[in-house]
Amino acid sequence: MRYLWIGLGWVSVGLGVAGAFLPLLPTTPFLLLAAFAFSKGSERLHNWLMEHQTLGPPIRNWQAEKAISRQVKMGASVGIVAIFMLSVVLQAPNWALMSQACVLVFVSYFLWTRPEPGKQTSTASSSAGGKSPHSSTTDPVTEGAADKTERANTPQ
Repeated sequence: MRYLWIGLGWVSVGLGVAGAFLPLLPTTPFLLLAAFAFSKGSERLHNWLMEHQTLGPPIRNWQAEKAISRQVKMGASVGIVAIFMLSVVLQAPNWALMSQACVLVFVSYFLWTRPEPGKQTSTASSSAGGKSPHSSTTDPVTEGAADKTERANTPQ
């Protein structure tokens, strides 16, 4: 069974690398699958993949933050435009162009709505020094619990 996991891992790495050059073939999901498969088949290969200079960061970014770097987004967008333009130049049928356009728009939407690694998702918290403008220095939930504990411990 171990060899099946390792084989699946290598196939997934291959598809992930190919996905870096082919816009409809996603890179990160295949790298995530490879990381999972290698974790089941070989700790050494899993560690190699996770620490790889090129292949590791997208996996770590996705696992930690569900994030895609701007560089990956830009590369994918260039590939998306290039593959669509190639289809136009090759005079693909209109139904194929429309289908491809729909898929590529969905892929682009998904890509560009993912956060970038290390970026805050809330602008309110980042503009107020990490605190919401409506927050106070005390937490009303724990403050209320502290009051109840204090009253319970005070002699009557």
